[in-house]
Amino acid sequence: MKAILVVMDGLGDRPIKEFGNKTPLEAATRPNMNKLAERGITGIMETIGPGITPGSDVAHLAIFGLDPKEHYHGRGPIEACGAGIKLRHGDIALRGNAGTVDEKMIVKDRRAGRIDSTAELCKEIDGMKIDGIEIILKPGAWYRAALVLRGEGLSDKVTGNDGKDVNIPILQVKPTDNSREAKKTADILNKLTKITYEKWKSHPYNQKRAKEGKLPGNVLLFRAAGQYVPVPTLEERYHIKSACISGGGLYNGIGTFLGMDIIHVPGATGSYTSDFNAKTKKAMEIIKDYDFVFVHMKPTDSAGEDGNPKLKKEMIEKMDTAIGGLLKFDGLVILTADHTTPCEKKDHSYEPVPVVISGPGVRTDDVKEYGERSCVGGGLCKIKGLDLMPIITNHMGFSKKYGA
Repeated sequence: MKAILVVMDGLGDRPIKEFGNKTPLEAATRPNMNKLAERGITGIMETIGPGITPGSDVAHLAIFGLDPKEHYHGRGPIEACGAGIKLRHGDIALRGNAGTVDEKMIVKDRRAGRIDSTAELCKEIDGMKIDGIEIILKPGAWYRAALVLRGEGLSDKVTGNDGKDVNIPILQVKPTDNSREAKKTADILNKLTKITYEKWKSHPYNQKRAKEGKLPGNVLLFRAAGQYVPVPTLEERYHIKSACISGGGLYNGIGTFLGMDIIHVPGATGSYTSDFNAKTKKAMEIIKDYDFVFVHMKPTDSAGEDGNPKLKKEMIEKMDTAIGGLLKFDGLVILTADHTTPCEKKDHSYEPVPVVISGPGVRTDDVKEYGERSCVGGGLCKIKGLDLMPIITNHMGFSKKYGA
């Protein structure tokens, strides 16, 4: 049996007074999600564990069956995979932004006025060498970039130069242990900071932005160093051929990390205007060539982080319309989230998320609505993220019996 997994990022929430103490999911009109709940088996899921607030990276690793305690080596390598960089064992990767600093290296904007592309800037740096170490810098979406250091004698035990605030000096990169490798890596990254400023401050792309009254992307801000260590792919672990449909670099990175084919869909941007219908339509088109398709939808998380429950409810309703396109699928449809993002907190939180598995042969329960509280009474009960793929692959027929 084939399967389509839809992860609605940051879907979970807390009761909202203006919604009559319902969550945005509970307040939303969601007939298609409810139909899947009625047809399937439901429950709630703690992607990492009780009381633990997960990042999107570790949450997705767990959802796909990889214990982050063993396989997580920082977000940098995942972002680099999402930018299309073919990593090698031992590469040091970091998340990057094009930022704006003044002549005293005081950070004025961490995203350079949400600059629309870093492609031209990255070309100035990509492929250079510093102290014999190759520097790889590839553009991500908008102001983002992925940075990789490749060579001998490197370490990921370093800080970044991004203080994640404005009107503060850009940070000096420091080693976080006493190793020679960490000191060497920190020195290279500090040199790279100066080089990006010198090369980018007068770059024609930034001169054009200045004429338009826009902030320049005149320095590379980076953080979240991690060493790339290959992990078992979904095909190696579960013997399934898989694909990923997403508009975000991190989630394409997760897909690449796990050996999925990355399917690019026009209009699937990961923003509030992302075309959810195009994603589910494409999933239905390509499932004939795959055993498993992962569809990621981002804006519910963004609306939570923006503290906008009305917008979050609106995004859920648009996602529900798109999910309607999966109701005729004759395989498994799984709906869940990677974490809860309460509008009141504007950040991730620990509460479990609802999950439903619907399809032929699935033992159903009495739950008729897909929501944070309704799914508590479902037949799956409470599971962890690491439990999800074994359950899915068992229904798909890819699991082996434990014991004789």
